[in-house]
Amino acid sequence: MKRNLIVLASILFCTAQTKAQIFDSSIDVDYTSGEIIMPPSPLTYQTLFIGGVDKVQTLDDSGNPNGEAFAKQWHDFIGFTPDNTAESLGWVSINHERISSDDKIGDGGGMTVFRVKRSQLGDSLEIVPQTLADGRTGDFFNVDFKNTVGETGMNCGGIVGPTGRIWTAEEWFRKDNSSIYGEGAGIRDTADFTIEGSGISFADGETVKKYQNLNYMVEIDPKQGKAIRKQYNWGRLGFEGGAILPDNKTVFLGVDATPAFFMKFVANTAGDFTSGDLFLYKEEASDNWVKVNNASMDDIFTIADQGVSKGATMYNRIEWVQYDGVTNSIYFTETGRDNPAGRWADESADGGQHAEHHIMRAAQQGTHPDSANYVDYYGRVMQLDLENQELDVYLAGGPDFAMDSVPMNVYPEKHLSNPDGLHIMHIGEKPYMIICEDLNGSSHGRVPKDVATGKTCELWFLDMAIANPTVDDLIRISVVPTGAEVTGAMSTPDGKTLMVNSQHPSSDNPYPFNNSLTYVINGWDQFVLDVDKYDAPENETFTFFPNPATRQITLNKTSDIAIYNAQGNRIRVSYAVNTLDVSSLSPGVYFLKNNDGVTQKLVIK
Repeated sequence: MKRNLIVLASILFCTAQTKAQIFDSSIDVDYTSGEIIMPPSPLTYQTLFIGGVDKVQTLDDSGNPNGEAFAKQWHDFIGFTPDNTAESLGWVSINHERISSDDKIGDGGGMTVFRVKRSQLGDSLEIVPQTLADGRTGDFFNVDFKNTVGETGMNCGGIVGPTGRIWTAEEWFRKDNSSIYGEGAGIRDTADFTIEGSGISFADGETVKKYQNLNYMVEIDPKQGKAIRKQYNWGRLGFEGGAILPDNKTVFLGVDATPAFFMKFVANTAGDFTSGDLFLYKEEASDNWVKVNNASMDDIFTIADQGVSKGATMYNRIEWVQYDGVTNSIYFTETGRDNPAGRWADESADGGQHAEHHIMRAAQQGTHPDSANYVDYYGRVMQLDLENQELDVYLAGGPDFAMDSVPMNVYPEKHLSNPDGLHIMHIGEKPYMIICEDLNGSSHGRVPKDVATGKTCELWFLDMAIANPTVDDLIRISVVPTGAEVTGAMSTPDGKTLMVNSQHPSSDNPYPFNNSLTYVINGWDQFVLDVDKYDAPENETFTFFPNPATRQITLNKTSDIAIYNAQGNRIRVSYAVNTLDVSSLSPGVYFLKNNDGVTQKLVIK
């Protein structure tokens, strides 16, 4: 099915960086092409890492180099650890949500790390070969969990700390040993596990059943490709995302469950997360937080039960969590689920409290959150204002549809379904929100009924300077191949590059889009204009008239022209023109930038 989308272009795959094909600002996009869809120039595309194709360096059970193996699939979280030297940009960490059993790369989930630098021209990334302390040499390295923390059940979201420390989340919750080696794939060694070397006093020396050593946040060392510790004192839950404040003490945590509790850990000492207190968010509490016990293994196994007994606020699948210093807020995605009542009605009866927005949403549906009639198809982005500790809906998914299937000819230009991955990208000094979709169903307009695959996930860009944003304020910046989830969005500190994962695509897609892959969108420093620092050029080599204008302007010479709005976001591109029709622009201030990089202000009356 083809639809008319804004500033998108389909590009062909290349193992090296390629320039995006140039299109008008409005083009046709084939949702079923099975390839990655991208915006046009100045953004460029690059494939960085392909699961099942690129090979990782491995270790044996004694921690010695053990040759190479094909990297695991289902790429999810992307972490980035900046390099404080001039040798590279830093280290990239990629989670693998796919559970498998492998003698070389380990059982359960997995993780790959590698080092990158900017190319000589500065417009792409390059892999930096390494030799690690354990003797492994190469480009890509499998993270050693078996010899350090006893394998991971799977690896989904994670945390990037303010100093570049990385945690990977074990999401899919396991309730017994039989579930960790289901259908012949997973963790084969189900013997009891004795915890050692975590630095967490109540955990070290304890022996637990193998499944009880799964479902934690796990800190890794991306520079050496090995795990450091499972963060037992943060609780045993189906973790997804998290964020650490600049104080390097306060950690906010998201759990992918229904009900899910929004959590906060406060370390006793900055940078040392082996001891501290754990809290759950409660809308009705005096300071919005209630403390739970986390000083023993019994405590960490019962965090959710403690939350219910203390009346903590319940949410519907909390996934990624991000901090933004400009707004002094924590943001997280509440991904949603079709009919949550069967999953939280018992907890509600035992004291768990529904979030105010769920109560209001249910009232609009003429029902209650505990009713089987309550639906939450699309999800939302939430905002915690750190100044007053109030938690509210920042951006609601949708728009809602009453009909089960929505034909393509009435499908809206923009629709946000089941936000999952979340990232705050700073370009210059301004924050922009990157939102990843993970459709957990295709009914009620999550995709048009004409899309036979039932899954088309999109990547969205939001200017956070917009007050009270809606779905109409989103800019679509990519669509992943058929069947894939888009996830992992992570920018480099210089604001020039955004890394993204295409996870579990259809095997029917053309190569390489039939594999999970990490791709790169370069050129963001050219995509957004810093209008706060705009100064009219002294040399008037680029002029136009009239200004102010209402319908059309004439340029002094034929040029490629990009039009930016007052917030600095590029909204239109025209190529080799000497006149521009501006009649569709709303009254206000705009900026025109030509192919020589000269910018001029345009006023529309």
